Amino acid sequence: MTHERPSGRPGTLFLVATPIGNLEDVSARALRVLREADLVAAEDTRHTRRLLTHFGIEASVVSLHEHNERARAASLIERVQDGQSVALVTDAGSPGIADPGFPVVRAAVAAGVRVESIPGPSAVITALQISGLPTDAFLFAGFLPPKGAARRRKLEELSEGRETVVVFESPHRIDACLEDLEAIWGERPIALARELTKLHEQVLRGSAREVRAALRAEWKRGEMVLVLGGRTRVERGRERESREGGEPE
Repeated sequence: MTHERPSGRPGTLFLVATPIGNLEDVSARALRVLREADLVAAEDTRHTRRLLTHFGIEASVVSLHEHNERARAASLIERVQDGQSVALVTDAGSPGIADPGFPVVRAAVAAGVRVESIPGPSAVITALQISGLPTDAFLFAGFLPPKGAARRRKLEELSEGRETVVVFESPHRIDACLEDLEAIWGERPIALARELTKLHEQVLRGSAREVRAALRAEWKRGEMVLVLGGRTRVERGRERESREGGEPE
């Protein structure tokens, strides 16, 4: 089944958010778009086929991952220009948010074709909401650099802001990351969220030192989200007083 369209009207590129854990989080709109799409472009076709099969959806699926998305963008946009609907999905969450998708969206915008977001589950927002840290202003910085020196430079840069910071980290680097946070973030509050929306969802809150002490070996699995407290007014005041006090008369 395809979307009904006025004659000659181009199709649409749909960016479809998929569950980050709990399959019940998928929206009715997302399921309808996936069911009606002429083509589903997926980060991992095997993962997406399992999702589609679970909901009884038959669809034509092609791969779209970080190694081929730039090369495949042109062919996908051609299909949309021919009047077809293409649904872009990643393994979990929203396409283009620390996941494949941006090159295709950029090509679609440049070509003047319609792009629609089908919003839904987001590890960034989920972790931020339950962190207990301020949510009025935040910065999402994606995955931290894997190398120690680059990660520390990035954390130093992020530590200067007033906003709450949200980053992703892999389980095999979490110990080193928390060590760096302890040195750079000090006693500022942070939260570590894992297994979001799943049966064993867990959030550890406290300073980096406290979170590191509480993180057990068996918990170091799956993608993790770190939510980091920004510089407080008190900290900024102390720094200002320190600078002013150190100035020559």
